[in-house]
Amino acid sequence: MSKKLYVGNLPFTSTEEDLRALFGRHGSVDSVNVIMDRETGRPRGFAFVEMTEASAATDAIKALDGSQLDGRSMKVSEAQDKQRSGGGSDGFGRSSRY
Repeated sequence: MSKKLYVGNLPFTSTEEDLRALFGRHGSVDSVNVIMDRETGRPRGFAFVEMTEASAATDAIKALDGSQLDGRSMKVSEAQDKQRSGGGSDGFGRSSRY
């Protein structure tokens, strides 16, 4: 079963190929998605890496979280599901049905 990882605090020069090679040392990489800024087209400093085996992903987290890449300390963790906005609150904890 594959596992998706969040990789943060990346150097803005990091490429998909760089991350594929780095994470590939720990197991098979299914996909790499470097997140780009919509307005500037430049990398935003984080990415998602999907690894084929959950055990390889766990190994990659242990080995790479806090490690240096081009002078920056990477944050590597299991990716969390994106929170869906239900629109049921006004931001102050009150229902928007008022």
